[in-house]
Amino acid sequence: MVDTNVVTNGSVDYRGRIADKQTTGGWKASPFIIVNEVVERISFFAIAVNMVLYLVTEMHQPIPTAATHVNDWVGASYCLTILGAFLADAYLGRYRTIIIFTSIYALGMVLMTIAGSVDSLRPPPCTTKPCTPAQATTGQNIYLSIGLGLIALGTGGIKPCVSSFGADQFDEADPKEAERKYAFFNWFFFAINMGVILGLTVMVYMQQQKGWGWGYGIPTVFTLLSILILVSGHRFYRYKKPMGSAFTRFAQVIVASLRNHFNGVKVRPETKLYEAKTQESDIFGARKIPHTMQFRLLDKAAVITDPEEETTNRWKLCTVTQVEEFKCIVRVLPIWFSTIVFALCFAQNSTFFVTQARFTDRNLGSNFQIPPGSMPVFGSLFAVFLIPMYEKIAVPFLRKSTGHHRGITSLQRIGVGFFFSIFAFVSAALVERKRLNHTNPSTMSVFWLVPQFALFGVAEIFTYVGQLEFFYDEATDGTRSISSALFLAEIGVGSWLSTGYVKIVEHATGGIEKGWLRNNLNQSRLDLYYWLLTVINVVNFVIYLVVSYNYKGRDQHAGKRLNHECAIEMRGDHIDEREFRNVAL
Repeated sequence: MVDTNVVTNGSVDYRGRIADKQTTGGWKASPFIIVNEVVERISFFAIAVNMVLYLVTEMHQPIPTAATHVNDWVGASYCLTILGAFLADAYLGRYRTIIIFTSIYALGMVLMTIAGSVDSLRPPPCTTKPCTPAQATTGQNIYLSIGLGLIALGTGGIKPCVSSFGADQFDEADPKEAERKYAFFNWFFFAINMGVILGLTVMVYMQQQKGWGWGYGIPTVFTLLSILILVSGHRFYRYKKPMGSAFTRFAQVIVASLRNHFNGVKVRPETKLYEAKTQESDIFGARKIPHTMQFRLLDKAAVITDPEEETTNRWKLCTVTQVEEFKCIVRVLPIWFSTIVFALCFAQNSTFFVTQARFTDRNLGSNFQIPPGSMPVFGSLFAVFLIPMYEKIAVPFLRKSTGHHRGITSLQRIGVGFFFSIFAFVSAALVERKRLNHTNPSTMSVFWLVPQFALFGVAEIFTYVGQLEFFYDEATDGTRSISSALFLAEIGVGSWLSTGYVKIVEHATGGIEKGWLRNNLNQSRLDLYYWLLTVINVVNFVIYLVVSYNYKGRDQHAGKRLNHECAIEMRGDHIDEREFRNVAL
């Protein structure tokens, strides 16, 4: 008899036994995980949103150079998620990976706190008029790079594991827990935005009023406390054991399929593909995956060419599950590529959007001035208010209208986010044009910028959560962290592309002295820069619609294969190669 009180996804408790539904996982475990993510976001945004200002005012870098450096750092932070995911899935497991890399993160925060507190770690301020700022020394730049590098490494290890570790707390085979998992993604994003709001308000205010040492020191203490909070919930977690290197398995599929392809191996309807005879797959801790008809070249890796040959050498013969695991990654790549432009646009939120705010009237009353680094808080505030409304009002209504258990699909949700991002840049361009038309551009109220931050916040709600759902759903047991890292690396690639985009625009329009992007924003043409991004966004939105419309998930392919095989069995006939090809497509 099947025990319905234990999970079916291979998770174990902290003692190494099959996890019990009553005592582990679900919302008993999720709060500890969410708190860790909130603290990480507080710390990250306390650094990220004001880093341009820190580099300009403290390290005396030109605005375009500072924006480029921030984009490079953010890009590294998110692209290092591939490393964190690899270590989690192959060797450490998600829980230990989060603990180790949060500790690395905390060390980087300690170094940044010291950098903000010790004057000798920054170039001296101007003492003459007109100001000729001193340049940072090599030692000062190296110290700052080490601190930021450790934070980037820590972020890279934490980010791909936290959302996947949280989703692991819900058993997909249980309908109730499966539904709660999608609610978890929404509330997870809600929590992220709470962390962002605190980072953009309290921490940025502390940086502006009390100095960089206090502004970095407080989130450092929070980061250290988050490790203790995460550890305190260990008895409630469901753990997935490491399953070995997915990248090695991917390489084996590629090598074996190409080897057989060049040896003339064909895949026909009657071709038998190799699979392990055990109940579970031969990937440690992973369930078997049904065969799908897409990417038939890769199926050649599972063709038995010599019945007498050893079947344990995966560089020569792979199982169907191993091939399907790689197919799942290949299948999502067109979606991944079509979402990179959104990540490029997202990079503007903490660079030029914030710099734009610096050249406006930020006075609120007679005694308070809004820090420019706090302006992205308006996007997060919209997210905090809209997520509960979406979850409690919109989702039930959409379920009745569409019949989909989530209201709309993950891909539809991403598309809605892309649509809103277009209007965010339309608003940014129009407002910047209005600002430049002022007699004194710096006297225009900062609240004119609220619509662009708010619209981008709405775009992020739909896109970010949609991507979390999509990449987790399309992943296999052995690639959960890697799939999350793939999504997060997109943000990193987008940041690097933003760096290239800034340099291209800068050089193509006349350089830092005469071009669209100058050191003085009041003499720049940031509105034209935004209009160009709007056009890029529109083109990418059309491309995304085409790619997503033609996308077929692994479940759809498996269903098509199953229906086709049932039809063959019922008819008792044989299909020709042309019919097989049509089904495979």
